[in-house]
Amino acid sequence: LDPGHGGVDVGATASNGIEEKILTLAFARRLQEILINTGRFDVALTRDNATFLRLEERVQLARANKANLLLSIHADSFEDLAVRGASVYTRDELATDVLDHVLAEQENRADLVGGFVPTEAEPAIVDLLVDLMRRETRRQSFIAASAIMDQVQPSIYVRRFPRRRADFYVLQSPEVPSILFELGFLSNEEDARNL
Repeated sequence: LDPGHGGVDVGATASNGIEEKILTLAFARRLQEILINTGRFDVALTRDNATFLRLEERVQLARANKANLLLSIHADSFEDLAVRGASVYTRDELATDVLDHVLAEQENRADLVGGFVPTEAEPAIVDLLVDLMRRETRRQSFIAASAIMDQVQPSIYVRRFPRRRADFYVLQSPEVPSILFELGFLSNEEDARNL
């Protein structure tokens, strides 16, 4: 489980002052406890305190621990205060719509907030095996995202078309299925109250 943000990166903030980094950590700790108590899961957190982690570090932790699934947990904000509801994202360079593109861009700026300056990227050379691995990982991510949304949809308010796609950095591991779960929008009073 990857509680979004942390440290100097507070993420979104509700009108009542609740910060996304605090909310996502509390949610991840509770979810970890519930999953472990089933006896069926071994669940680790990318962070268990207010520490700031670069997006790359979050992905590397999942890869190093040979995670079967990386679930990145967030609660966002948007200028249109009527936008609300939970949603689940899988990675795709082409976002579902403009709002999803904007949300991904906001999340991907986390490293800049934390003072990390990316090094010069290597030219993108992807061989056939890595491409096939990524395709399978994306398929598994989609299956997991659908299963999670099917389970939560009866219990909480979800966005219209809650299974979404965007180019979130934390979803880029070629071999670890990865999902970004938006708990709701802290900019919306009903979602903020629920969260």
